[in-house]
Amino acid sequence: MQLIDGKKLASEIKQELAKQTAALIDAGKRAPHLAAVLVGDDPASQSYINSKEKACREVGFTSSIYRLEAGISEKKLTEIIDFLNNDDEVDGFIVQLPLPAHIPVDKVISRIRPEKDVDGFHPVNIGKMVLGVPTYISATPFGIITMLQRYGIETEGKHCVVLGRSNIVGTPLSILLSRKANPGNCTVTLCHTRTPNMRELAATADILIAAIGQPEYVTADMVKEGAVVVDVGIHRIPDETKEKGYHTTGDVKFDEVAPKCSYITPVPGGVGLMTVVSLLMNTMKAYNGEV
Repeated sequence: MQLIDGKKLASEIKQELAKQTAALIDAGKRAPHLAAVLVGDDPASQSYINSKEKACREVGFTSSIYRLEAGISEKKLTEIIDFLNNDDEVDGFIVQLPLPAHIPVDKVISRIRPEKDVDGFHPVNIGKMVLGVPTYISATPFGIITMLQRYGIETEGKHCVVLGRSNIVGTPLSILLSRKANPGNCTVTLCHTRTPNMRELAATADILIAAIGQPEYVTADMVKEGAVVVDVGIHRIPDETKEKGYHTTGDVKFDEVAPKCSYITPVPGGVGLMTVVSLLMNTMKAYNGEV
């Protein structure tokens, strides 16, 4: 069993991005600029935005954060999005989800110019992904694809089972892994809450992607011997024995499943660390006009 070390891989990619940024600055050009819009005070969203800001500093990017009150009007938020759309000094930006209930998410995402949508959520970018046209791939799927690629994990001809059909992770991953590409060329089964035989299907997977959103849902009996297991889940479980009062686990019962795997991602230290790095890679693409 080999760990797919997200921490190590993220560090390597940040070093690569830092070198590219330094070369741009040495050539008299400005650094890539990533902006973020945060509405409200959701703790998980704040943590992610803080991680993004720290990562930007580490690679030499310019970072801007627009922290807005939860009660902001849709009109005012739209004005900020339009400002960022038209700011030539901003290469890409994200509107952090979730948004307050009174603001329609679809309208907000569609307002972002596709060429600045480094989160890869705009319908135009999703359509390009489906067609296999170069575009921004949303951060978590992009991070997983990058992990498979950089660890040299063979995907062609393999059976991949994806647990979870969210528009952010499961559905795009099922498309990416089935397309004619490397990584790709998998035969993909997409499972969800209405799949009656999910456990049996999971046990047939050469590559198992767990994005079901339930702590330690995947147990050893659901995993084929020698499978590659990618754990997308991240859950804080109350734990009085820990200094923080909780411990972190994923969708996979790691200690039980790991001995059966050829490769597995840990939680923490796996997919989560690749998410911010993927956002930085998309921003560099935007800066270079690659999409």
